[in-house]
Amino acid sequence: MKTTIGAWTRAIGKGEADSSFSRLYGDDEIFFQRDRYGRLLQKMASLYDPGEVIVASAPGRTELGGNHTDHNGGRVLAAAVHLDTLAVAASGTGKTVNIHSDGFPEVIRVDLRDLTPGTGEKGTPAALVRGVAAGFVRDGFRIGGFNACVHSTLPIGTGLSSSASFEVLVGLIFNHLHNRGLVSDLSLARTARDAETVFFGKPCGFMDQMAVTFRGVLHMDFQDPDRPKTERLSGFFETLGHVLAIVDTGGSHAHLTEEYGAISREMGDVAACFSLPSARGLSRSGVVAAIPRLREETGDRAILRALHFIEENRRVEEQISALKKGWVKKFLRLVNESGNSSWKLLQNSMLPGEIRHQSLPLALALTEGFLRRDGACRIHGGGFAGTIQAYIPADRFGEYRRLMESVFGSRSVFPLRIRPAEAPAILTIDGRRTET
Repeated sequence: MKTTIGAWTRAIGKGEADSSFSRLYGDDEIFFQRDRYGRLLQKMASLYDPGEVIVASAPGRTELGGNHTDHNGGRVLAAAVHLDTLAVAASGTGKTVNIHSDGFPEVIRVDLRDLTPGTGEKGTPAALVRGVAAGFVRDGFRIGGFNACVHSTLPIGTGLSSSASFEVLVGLIFNHLHNRGLVSDLSLARTARDAETVFFGKPCGFMDQMAVTFRGVLHMDFQDPDRPKTERLSGFFETLGHVLAIVDTGGSHAHLTEEYGAISREMGDVAACFSLPSARGLSRSGVVAAIPRLREETGDRAILRALHFIEENRRVEEQISALKKGWVKKFLRLVNESGNSSWKLLQNSMLPGEIRHQSLPLALALTEGFLRRDGACRIHGGGFAGTIQAYIPADRFGEYRRLMESVFGSRSVFPLRIRPAEAPAILTIDGRRTET
């Protein structure tokens, strides 16, 4: 796994890494990735001149079904994508982590001798590094200082889980520099989640970190929230005939922690009225029968969000069945149903009380008008601001992109590829798979 920067640079120049780039990013990305990897390797050499390095990649993720279900014991369908966070890393001296990340003017520097959450550090990349390190120690694994140069193609705030990608990337570095790659995917994902919730200070479920770590198209059942059941699916999106894309409408997720937290809290309030630990045990008939009492105890919005959970959880099962049977039209219909439920019941398509800026509803309305039922669209990720997800017929994608970018700006439309489950997390020159 460890290779010199010179060997990597020569391999890229000779095209010997192209097969790996093709698997990870697609054939049309090979030249871009040659340049990207080359620049990152050169930066690492100029800053640290290490003997040997590892090259690690953690993808982003896109949610395909199960909007806001993971935090209440529900089912989710998600997929890793070709956009990623990339690192060239080498062991350092002592107990200090130094990360030079494009887009951050300051070096992310963390002293690993202190692994307690710091109030002044919440919301920063350093908090995520410290949190991942603390999780490794808690689980009996080793940590040590390292130096790394990082570059991400994941736009921040677009619901592609750039934070989970960064957390998992840090975990991969600790795992392969100091633990011989023995930390399991599940343990790595759990550590990344805890870093985000405890150290970074953002409440989240488990779906983001699981999808990033496991890669491929993944069905996750969070009935046991710490040990979710997983099932990988394959072979459908290649024949879908549609381009899977997200549209960045320009809204920021930076100040939406309370809005996100309210969703899981309100679903939980309804569950508590039935003496249940989460919304997973709720039934539609039971909730409907109890509405007079629930309106007094939880309020109407909590009831609507609980009904969304019940229907969305069922819908994920139907989506999986459609994927396995190759039923494209049914799958896309279910995507549209999910989007409709998020708009009417979950109510995460716009900020409460916002009148002037309603970019997500506008993007959904434009997409629905463009598609005329030949495709699908829905809220992407946490909602309230940021992005929508769309399935656009391949032969009309250029037209769709021009329409949406005329409204939301240049480069606001991102076509996505699914990163296959067999794609490596730690890259080698000869392209062999490396387990996490």
